[in-house]
Order: sequence, then C-alpha cells, then structure tokens
Amino acid sequence: MREPPVQTPDDSPPLWEQWAAGFVVFMLTGALIAPVIAPTQVETPILRFIWLPVYAVIAGLIVFRFDKVIRAWPAWLMMFGLVALCFVSKYWSIDPGVTERRVIAMAINSAFAIYLGARFRDDTLPRVLMYTGLVMAVGSLLMVFGYPKVGVHQFDNAGLWRGLWYEKNQMGLVMVVGAVSAAATLAADHIAGRSNRFWVCLLTLGLTTLLVLATQSKTSLLCWGLGLGMVGGWWALKQGGAVITVAGIWLGVITAAAATWLWNSDSAAILEALGKDPSLTGRTLIWDALMRKVAERPWTGYGFSAFWGVDSIPAREIRIETQWPVPSAHNGWIDLLVQLGWPGAVAVGAVMAISAILIVARLNGLGAREGYWSIAYLTVFTALSLSESVLLTHANLPWILMLAIMARAVTFDPAPVRAPLARPASRAYQTRSRIASDYVNGRRPLRF
Repeated sequence: MREPPVQTPDDSPPLWEQWAAGFVVFMLTGALIAPVIAPTQVETPILRFIWLPVYAVIAGLIVFRFDKVIRAWPAWLMMFGLVALCFVSKYWSIDPGVTERRVIAMAINSAFAIYLGARFRDDTLPRVLMYTGLVMAVGSLLMVFGYPKVGVHQFDNAGLWRGLWYEKNQMGLVMVVGAVSAAATLAADHIAGRSNRFWVCLLTLGLTTLLVLATQSKTSLLCWGLGLGMVGGWWALKQGGAVITVAGIWLGVITAAAATWLWNSDSAAILEALGKDPSLTGRTLIWDALMRKVAERPWTGYGFSAFWGVDSIPAREIRIETQWPVPSAHNGWIDLLVQLGWPGAVAVGAVMAISAILIVARLNGLGAREGYWSIAYLTVFTALSLSESVLLTHANLPWILMLAIMARAVTFDPAPVRAPLARPASRAYQTRSRIASDYVNGRRPLRF
C-alpha cells in the first residue's frame, strides 16, 4: 500500500507582512533617501530620525511573530554574543559615543535579520528579496534616465550608473542579491512543479543583471557569477541523480585545485587579465598600513565602528600614509580586526562556519525547497567579505542577510504531519458486520 502524502501547513507570511519586511530591506540598502538627504555621505540627525519608524516596524513584526522567532533561540544567543562584544568595546573605543549609538542600531537590525530568517521559511525569503530587488531595479532605471544627476556618476566614475545609491558598487551588490534571489525562486518553483512566477523571475533576473553590467564593477560581476553558478550547479545536481552529483563534486574539486594553483603561480597575470593591477587599485597598500595598526591593539581593536570616524587620528594617519581619503579597509576581515581585534574576527568566523556547516547538511531538505538560496548567498558573502567591509555592520543588507541565513540554519521546522488514511467509499448495500458483541454467550440470538 502506498504511504499517504506528507502534509506541511502553509505558513507563508501574508501580503502585508511581506510588504513590511520588503520596506525594511529597502531601507537597509541605503537606497534613495540617504543620497538625497545626505549627498556627502555624512551622518545627520535627520537620517537618525528617519530610522525611528523603521525600528518601530521591526519591533512590531518581532512582537507580532514572537512565537515564530523564539524558535530560533540558538541564533539569538549567537547574536547577543556579538552585540555584547561590540557593546563592551565602548570602554576602550577611540569614539565611545559613535560605538554606543551604532551598537544599538546593530542590535535592532540584527533582531530583524533573525526574524527574517525564522519567519520567512523555504522559498518565501528569496521570493520577497526578488520582488524587492525588482522594485529597486525599476526605480534605478527611472533615476538613470529620468534624473541622471542622481542616477549616474558625475565626477568619479563619470558616466557609470549608480541608480538609487551613492556609488555604483552599492547598486551592483544589491542587484546581485536580486539576481541570486530570482534564480533561486526559479529553481525552487521548478523543483516544486510550479510555474506561476516564471516570467517575473526572468524579468527580475534580466533587469538586475543589466544593472550589474552597467556598474562595470568587477566585484559585483564575480559575486553575480558565483551566486548564479551555485544555484544552477546545485539545481543541476538535484536533477541529475547520484552519478551526476559525484561527477559534479569531483569537477568542482578539480576546478578549485586548478584555480588555486594558477593563482599561486601567476596571480599578477590573472589580475591583469581582469583589468586590475597587482595592488588591487591600491588596496594592498591600505591593508599593509592597517595591519600595522592591528598589531598595536591585537586583542581589543579601536572600538566598534570607531576607527573610520571623522576625528579619528589612526584613520588620518592611514590616509596620510596612502595619500588617499580611504573610507574603509576594503576588506571585511581587516576592518573587523581594527574594530574588535582577533576576538571579533574569530567570533564572526565561527558564526559563518556554523551556518555553512548546517546549510550544507540541510541541502536536500531546506536547500531544495528554497532553490539553494542560502548556500549561494553564503558563497557570495564570503567572497564579498574579502574586498568590502561587510562584516558585523550596523545597517548593511549583506550582513543582515548573513544573519538571516544563520537563523534559517539553526531553525528546524516542526515534524510533518501525515494525512489520515482515506476512508473506504460507502456502498449502497452493506451486510451487517458479525462481531462478538452481537452474540449472546457465543451463540447467535434467534430473530422473530
């Protein structure tokens, strides 16, 4: 007899909740409002006031779905540990006021990340990110052609598109998230046998890819290739069966080994082919100078989010040494070291490693249901952290999605409930059952 199908209750968030989460995601990208209100990228009281309604939305969502988010209690413990480390750093921070203020912002946004990962299960998270990315892609095109003073770079990188953001790299990274989410939604729908969102997925994938190309950002292009490659690769392995899976894994191992050998043998030629000089546009000079600062405070750093402040003397020394107004380390791990020292780097590395192990272990279940979005974005984020300061930030979408993946990884769905066995169809004529209760002392009673 065939087993009855496994039923999983439809717990998808209602439309209003998806819109609310999409609004917070939009704000976390820094789109439109920040470039218009603070075009010089200087933090202003107006921007802080604008974030108050966003924090209210986050608090309301968490309270309303408390029964859902509390199930991600391991994620809450890890998040509180990171927040505590950042908060304690104010006691040795070179700018305690900035550290304390941004720790509060980081704690609130991190709580939203755990809500996002715990509430938006399976393919609902990449789907919301896809729709939000589509809205921002259309808005960017409108800004490029309707108001190019904001949508197109005018001085540095003149002529390149930046859409709703300060810089082209910001637009590129947000569009990468939209493209990977669209590909994951497409894969999840195919695995589940759905096709109602096919054209929306293709439209989003096309527009976001166009905007990534328009930025001419090598980092964004690399992340785009990694993200879509991971989604497409795991989807192909899922369709191909055991033989294709083994062959694909071996091919991946061989490709990784060959790429490592090529990089170690002639990295300068590879960078030149990619249009980069061996110093990575001066980044290696920044990294050397910053590592000397790290050596001065290896266990404490200079305080969370304090090193690159306007009045920071260590940052001024870096800018004088490099002869460039350096805005950040352009490397997430080095930036983490100058903020929190080695304890901060080890703690963030442990969170990412735990998330990666659990996501890989759940590829056949959660991975297939979400179109392999988590493993794809985790790969993109890991690569991005090597060239951009995206680790443990107070208001930045890449880090928020990383924490959402952590919450998804440690939150397990309730045990599925099997459908009850179908009752046999009633017949027009049915003989009376002869059971023991119909008999008296084992004998059939006389009927008159």
